[in-house]
Amino acid sequence: MLAYRHAFHAGNHADVLKHLVFTQVLRYMALKDKPFTLVDTHAGAGAYSLDSKEARKNAEYVDGIGRLWGRRDLPPALSDYVAQVRQFNEGSTKLQAYPGSPVLAMQLLRADDRLRLYELHGSDVPLLAELVAGRRETGVMQIDGFTALRAELPPPSRRAVVLIDPSYELKTDYGQVLAAVREGLKRFPEAVIMVWYPQLQRLEPRDLVDRLKATALSQAKKGWLHVRLSVVPPDASGFGLMGSGMLVINPPHVLHGMLRAEMPVLVEALGRHEGATFLLEKHGG
Repeated sequence: MLAYRHAFHAGNHADVLKHLVFTQVLRYMALKDKPFTLVDTHAGAGAYSLDSKEARKNAEYVDGIGRLWGRRDLPPALSDYVAQVRQFNEGSTKLQAYPGSPVLAMQLLRADDRLRLYELHGSDVPLLAELVAGRRETGVMQIDGFTALRAELPPPSRRAVVLIDPSYELKTDYGQVLAAVREGLKRFPEAVIMVWYPQLQRLEPRDLVDRLKATALSQAKKGWLHVRLSVVPPDASGFGLMGSGMLVINPPHVLHGMLRAEMPVLVEALGRHEGATFLLEKHGG
């Protein structure tokens, strides 16, 4: 059940899309002086060495962050995201490590913003705790992240961002994501909720997106935004990870315009076949 380790996939094309959206949502939330709470339901180890045997096994980062690392011609949001990765590499010209969402959060959150990190994997929790040790307003919980929204919403400041990105190794993850979102919006309809999902030749991801859209329209205050990046064709068996998507509930109003301008650049940079493309749509907001 807990076999998944993100270290094998750190910095791949799915991380690039997820963390591009993630960094821009956090930037937007920080425009107001009032603090907010960030809940990361599947935080992982928090950071990853790209020289590790796990990262080197398939070297997925080479066709992800590796394709952006040396570029100085990127548009503003992509440039900002890559700058966050460079900051974690301490200005090194070599890409040696990749920051997970907890590290990106620590680099972007303000001192009074609350950070709540959930992770079940016994090997990752100590690494995560060590990584964030000393930061105030921060908690690491070795608890099922799908229960996090019940515990964390509504937050004290009445401002919240949630990232939900399980591995989807188990088909039950799809139903648990939907249940968690419904519970979160029931408790706090204003929450900005980001759900990452894999693009596969299977019914479950498409069904999840449709159900999340319907949930957002019935329970959220500001509708939804959906972005999907498709970079590789299905493998010989008709399966494999073709890309990934993000469904953002109560999205910042600037997010659609930013992605409309920058996704073509991301397709050009990360696409690995002629059919590489993106989808961007929204409702409300």
